[in-house]
Amino acid sequence: MADCIFCKIAGHEIPSEVVYEDDAVIAFRDLNPQAPVHVLIVPKRHIDGVNAFVPADKVVVGHILVDVAPKIARQLEISESGYRLVINTGKQGGQTVDHLHVHLLGGRDMTWPPG
Repeated sequence: MADCIFCKIAGHEIPSEVVYEDDAVIAFRDLNPQAPVHVLIVPKRHIDGVNAFVPADKVVVGHILVDVAPKIARQLEISESGYRLVINTGKQGGQTVDHLHVHLLGGRDMTWPPG
């Protein structure tokens, strides 16, 4: 999508602090971090969000959750202390960019409700 900020970041049209990248995803530090470690993991192919999933998206979503998030957590040295993965869906769910993204948060005790 031509006007999607995450598509532009994935295409390296907008600079970001990339912490991980492969053929399917890019992960970069959030500009408005909510924890000492706050990374956004974004599929390079545009997916609006959870409600837009099609069966083929299982591959990239599984890759993010099974391969990428744990790898980044180890890389940023928060895998042992713990971290949170968050996917916001829709306006009331807190989704502000209509491109699927997983928040990886860590480096502090997480509270519930989030805050």
